[in-house]
Amino acid sequence: MANSKKSKKKIIILSIAGALLVVITLLVIMGSKKEPVFTVQTEKVQRRTITQVVTATGKIYPEVQVIITPEVSGEITALPVKEGVRVKKGDLLMKIKPDTYIALRDRAVAELASAKASLQRSESEYKRARELFGKGLISSSELEQANTSYEVAKAQYDQAEAALKQSTENLNKTTIYSPMEGTISELKVELGERVLGTSQFQGTTVMTVADLSRMEGRVDVGENDIVLISVGDTARIDVDAIPDRKLIGVVYEIGNSAKTKGLGTQEEVTNFQVKIRVLDKDVILRPGMSMTAMIETETKKNVVAVPIQSVTTRSANKMKEKDKEKKEPDESEQMAANDAKIKPKNEKPKEVVFLIENNVAKSVEVKRGISDDTYIEIVSGLDENKEVVSGSYKAINRELDDGVKVKVDNAKKKTGETGSK
Repeated sequence: MANSKKSKKKIIILSIAGALLVVITLLVIMGSKKEPVFTVQTEKVQRRTITQVVTATGKIYPEVQVIITPEVSGEITALPVKEGVRVKKGDLLMKIKPDTYIALRDRAVAELASAKASLQRSESEYKRARELFGKGLISSSELEQANTSYEVAKAQYDQAEAALKQSTENLNKTTIYSPMEGTISELKVELGERVLGTSQFQGTTVMTVADLSRMEGRVDVGENDIVLISVGDTARIDVDAIPDRKLIGVVYEIGNSAKTKGLGTQEEVTNFQVKIRVLDKDVILRPGMSMTAMIETETKKNVVAVPIQSVTTRSANKMKEKDKEKKEPDESEQMAANDAKIKPKNEKPKEVVFLIENNVAKSVEVKRGISDDTYIEIVSGLDENKEVVSGSYKAINRELDDGVKVKVDNAKKKTGETGSK
């Protein structure tokens, strides 16, 4: 009897366990077939003013500056200026020891005097030879010899005269004057130091004279953005050294030649230099300061706009397949579909936004225009006052598709906005 009771109890336990297993299996199967619901946030489509901006970084420089390099070599014997000192046009900047150049000038003067005496003698002999030849007292070869001597003496005189001019110029170059009114923004030499200079090549850079009242920003802009920028565009300039103020500037020059870094490597970058004139005159800027420019390339008022993250892409072929699932294809459509399978799939993805209708997502193809940091212009495909999905990023870019169920939770968006402020 005891064994019989144990057997019945065991059967009951196994039966209950089997029933529970069946119930769990059914729940799992039913749960797996249940369509997922995605939580999203929405925002109303409105008309806004959008300003397209190209951002680039660079440095502050004087708009006009002259780098001083001597054209003669020697020891600096006078240096009356210091870095930061203002100078006027024609002020003395430095002197180079002139002893060697004075000697060369004096030598050239002596050689010119000797050449002049030789020329006068040769000229006198040539005139006398012509008179004698006219009287038949000398031959034509003797006349020609006298003429040759005269031409050689004249060439030697011209050469000596040019040498004196050059030596005088070199002597004058030992004294350097300021070519413009401005400030000594950089001084690289000291009194007594030797500098190197030649007339053919650039010598030692000794100092820079700059007009610090006219400053500019020079930024490098990528090749994809440079086509958006035009001369005359307004720029908002952030200077790292002046964090509490935005300066106003205007684009006045755009480089025509590209500056390429990392040529032939995966890090190759092609930029163009853009010069921005700083219009604010009441702020002190120094050459070399770091800056960031927000160049306003285009402004459109009263345009239909959505949050920039609302616009995403979907495969054009996938969207067509979704539409065809809603209706039974006829014979011609089936043939077109078969042909499409044979052809290479080279169609570009479509740009879309998602609307919500009865808690179901619906993609709408749009054509976008310009954008700023927050909103993007919708040129066509979307009407004002519609509710578009604005979040989350994962839902818009990966999860949403035509027909999927969604749950709108804008309270979550407001909480996130409050927390970010």
